[in-house]
Amino acid sequence: MTLAAMTDLEERPMKPALLRGLRRRCPNCGEGHMFTGYLKVTDRCPSCQEELSHHRADDGPAYLTILIVGHLMAPTILWVFEKFRPEPLVLATIFTVGCVALSLYLLPRMKGLIVAIQWAKRMHGFGASASS
Repeated sequence: MTLAAMTDLEERPMKPALLRGLRRRCPNCGEGHMFTGYLKVTDRCPSCQEELSHHRADDGPAYLTILIVGHLMAPTILWVFEKFRPEPLVLATIFTVGCVALSLYLLPRMKGLIVAIQWAKRMHGFGASASS
């Protein structure tokens, strides 16, 4: 078996890749930025030249974002309503702004997380490393 084939079979560490993805960094080196814009993944890492264009995040980041925001905000809105009894317009305004802000914060991080999972599991063309 060649060295390149053995390198391709080695398991990539999942936890560091996930943490790097959440920080919107390259899952391979953790130095380069993963995104060129808000959600546009770079073709290659500017630091280690790891190919990142293989990703297939699709709707996964949006589903995860909705899941997290819903599970955080739904109990919170019920608790605030029961505890403080604010006016409906005040409650709706505060939680609308909160939901939008949390969604905008989480969406690129969830996309980074999904790209990092795909990289660590060698999915969708992430099988070959940049060094081989």
